[in-house]
Amino acid sequence: MDLKLNNKVALVLAASKGLGKAIATALSAEGAKVIIGSRDEAELNKTAEEIRKLTGNEVVVIPVDVSSVDEIDAFVAKAAATFGRIDILLNNAGGPPFDKFENFDNEQWQKAFELNLLSVARFSKLVLPHMQKTGSGRIINIISGSVKAVLGNSVLSTTMRMGVVGMAKLMADEFGPYNITVNNVAPGLILTDRIKHTLPKDVDPEQAIKDKAKTIPLGRIGKPEELAALVTFLASEQAAYISGTTIQVDGGANRAIF
Repeated sequence: MDLKLNNKVALVLAASKGLGKAIATALSAEGAKVIIGSRDEAELNKTAEEIRKLTGNEVVVIPVDVSSVDEIDAFVAKAAATFGRIDILLNNAGGPPFDKFENFDNEQWQKAFELNLLSVARFSKLVLPHMQKTGSGRIINIISGSVKAVLGNSVLSTTMRMGVVGMAKLMADEFGPYNITVNNVAPGLILTDRIKHTLPKDVDPEQAIKDKAKTIPLGRIGKPEELAALVTFLASEQAAYISGTTIQVDGGANRAIF
């Protein structure tokens, strides 16, 4: 299937590793011009070189802290100037810490708000004029399976991700006339560094992962590439009628009907 992503310009955040890296790789493999961002410039450069070697396509590096207003403004301005257009935005950021509600202070709540909710609003607003100009666009937000089922000690993440779900629904409604779709992808247990923070502290990590996999109907942990495949489809022309939805990638782990 030709996803018709050749020469589309995609901004992928938190792309130096994990899900962001897998998504950037998948988009590049489909011919998109990928601009990757994260705080770690050295890791970004390494990732960009790996993707170039794999796909043979151009990858641009622009370091950014997605919790910084000034850096977000500069990132989008540089990205737009690089290729003259922006077609795809992949909102993604590292998650806040896990702990009980009673243990978080005001500063930690504010950081989570800036990192995981306000960053989505800021990036989306800045790319909107560029997508309106071309008459199409894709905004895809990486959130968490915790928006569908309780994940212990994830109060910061769940609160902010639920905000993104509501925001994306309204954005999809407002942006539809411009042929811009807005969707969320909610990972379940995917094999990234983030998993380690959800594992019990008193159990061997490998055993803990095996134990978690027992509750997944497919009987295994997901691969970043499997989630990236969905994101790449949502970014394509074929997904033009999918908007305002949240899609889980969890091997069937969530048993909720709705």
